[in-house]
Amino acid sequence: MAQLTGGDSSLLRRINSAVTLHALRGGDALTLTQLVGDTGLSRPTVEGVIEGLIESGLVVEVHPDPDSRRGDSTRQRGRPARHFRFRAEAGHLLGIEIGTHGTRVALADLTGRLIDSYARPIDESTGATERLGLVRATVAELLRRANVSRDTLWAVGVGTPGVVDAEGVVRLGTALPGWTGLELGARLRRSFRCPVLVENDANLAAIGEHWKGAAAGMGDVVFVLAGLSPGAGSLINGRLHRGFGGAAGEIGSLHLLGRESNPAQLLSAPSKPIDPLDEAAVARVLRLAEQGDQVALDVRDRFLARLVRDVAALVLAIDPEIVVVGGWAAGLDGVLDPLREQLTRMCLRPPVVRLSALGDDVIATGALRLALEHAEEQLFSVDQEAVRTSAAGAAGVTSTTPEAPKVSRHMSAR
Repeated sequence: MAQLTGGDSSLLRRINSAVTLHALRGGDALTLTQLVGDTGLSRPTVEGVIEGLIESGLVVEVHPDPDSRRGDSTRQRGRPARHFRFRAEAGHLLGIEIGTHGTRVALADLTGRLIDSYARPIDESTGATERLGLVRATVAELLRRANVSRDTLWAVGVGTPGVVDAEGVVRLGTALPGWTGLELGARLRRSFRCPVLVENDANLAAIGEHWKGAAAGMGDVVFVLAGLSPGAGSLINGRLHRGFGGAAGEIGSLHLLGRESNPAQLLSAPSKPIDPLDEAAVARVLRLAEQGDQVALDVRDRFLARLVRDVAALVLAIDPEIVVVGGWAAGLDGVLDPLREQLTRMCLRPPVVRLSALGDDVIATGALRLALEHAEEQLFSVDQEAVRTSAAGAAGVTSTTPEAPKVSRHMSAR
């Protein structure tokens, strides 16, 4: 987020509120004097803004330890300075992963600090309605364990396999029964009184690794979610690239370019076919490869060869700084060396290649980040029409008086 700067008291109070909240959100309790210095606002303006934020429940006055004050020899005698902090506990965020074999839910405060998480296995053959019921039960259990009311949720991020549109409809989802065409966002919104944001799981994995994982601080990122039908999420200049219809990164479809490389042929052997072809069976084969079974080694080599080709296609198109590998491949010994070697051979500029640092939590972490970004929009966004009105009034065009900040339902006291 770009650094906010303050102005004089003629600016709308909501702008000054956003500036002050941004200064406080770092975590440390600040005095009025420090806030004046950090925001560029006048002291009377900061005092007025602080009182409004306390009333809204987003800021609270705190009292430093008296012993620490006595130990500060530079402090002047007289009335002690008032300290204020952002109330990260004023609301909560939820991140949900809906996967083939289970669901994982993570809970955080308004700074994104993780409070607790909870996972539940779900059979891969479970239908959509029953699966969503189990997801809701998992959310309820996490909130119960954390002693958090559902009404304090500001936003919910959800990660799912498949191609997802802006409304949260799964346009194509072959990994889960009954998933194609599912109005996932609308179905889940019935359970919450806050926005529910749905995104492809690999996209959220890329966001999660960029936020707290192996790709932190890097702008151009590819995350590869390896599995029967691998997927990928990409960030360009730190921003998610979804494509026109949300289908960017669906590298699992590349096998259609060559029949010899479809999943059934890649992950089976003539003498030991994998039947049924599911993730559990393939995982067993990969474990046998680690033990030195020659047939299993051949299967693994073909799997890695396809993975390298799929990743190389994205690397050539995007030229990322880093490729992060998760899913099955994150558990394969020696996956990084062949990836690096083949990408060096195939690509003009080979990227850094790392395993996921977040492991099984990566998608739920990305979902939390999605919810956090929505909360930050509520905290820091400014009504542009109000800005224009205020600027016109300052220029003498109109006598409109700047109105007080409009506090949304999710910015009210809890």
